[in-house]
Amino acid sequence: MLRFDDLQLFVRAADLGSLSAAARGMDMSAAVASAALKRIEQHLGARLLARSTRSLRLTAEGEGFLEYARAALSNLDEGRRLLASSQDQVSGVLQLSAPSDFGRNLLLPWLDEFQREHPKLTVRLLLGDRIADLFRHPVDIALRYGEPEDSSLVALPIAPHNRRVLCAAPSYLARHDEPRQLEQLAQHNCLLFMLGSRVHDHWSFHDGKREVGLTVSGDRFSDDADVVRLWAVAGAGIAYKSWLDVAADVLAGRLKVLMPELLCERAPLNLLCAHRAQLSKPVNLLREMLASRCARLSSHFPGFSRIAH
Repeated sequence: MLRFDDLQLFVRAADLGSLSAAARGMDMSAAVASAALKRIEQHLGARLLARSTRSLRLTAEGEGFLEYARAALSNLDEGRRLLASSQDQVSGVLQLSAPSDFGRNLLLPWLDEFQREHPKLTVRLLLGDRIADLFRHPVDIALRYGEPEDSSLVALPIAPHNRRVLCAAPSYLARHDEPRQLEQLAQHNCLLFMLGSRVHDHWSFHDGKREVGLTVSGDRFSDDADVVRLWAVAGAGIAYKSWLDVAADVLAGRLKVLMPELLCERAPLNLLCAHRAQLSKPVNLLREMLASRCARLSSHFPGFSRIAH
């Protein structure tokens, strides 16, 4: 296979009429330049340059090959310019996966705005709470809650201080006594999220002195985290949700945070990808926007000053 730098050397030597001058221009020794020219001629099976101690000229074969060599180098340069240009532009296809609740209620409107700013960008969005296999599924990046379990993935923080909160609708609390202590959750209908066959019915907290974990129960289970939120808003029971997922409901009065003095489980949001090469300009711009928006929501978290440091 012909080497790019060998072709460059041949064209420069033909233009300058000197192999040594071409070598100096490419910052290589005369011996390396001579070996490069010999390599091309051996690969082509033809002599391209007739050399003496004082002169260098193209052979008939060299004259015929020179234009093809120029065209090849020109095409490669144009290809590199186009690639560099495409990397500077926010265009192409962005394939991402996101949790159902965060994806529907926060990410969708943010992506709408992102695409209005970058109209050449196409988005393919997969929503679901199962963890996408970034090596097998058709996604470039994934947004996921919790600490990454696969150490081979590149993980970049979006909302590192995010936590869960206990919350319920005012209509539910009007029908039931609002719990003031964790033990009272046993008397309430808890809305449960399930992933595969696993039900997340063990909720953990820190009461300022110790870690407290308890198993809760309820009459509703769903493998869609957004359904759990909708049940809570409808007044069906108490939910244990990521603050980012319920922040808009809390700020609008549709949900109320219970026992805000408690420190609930961490639920950091990360951007995951299989390789750093996937951190293209669109991905980095999206990451910056998401981090900024999530930080704005996190600033409304009850006790934000406690978790941000």
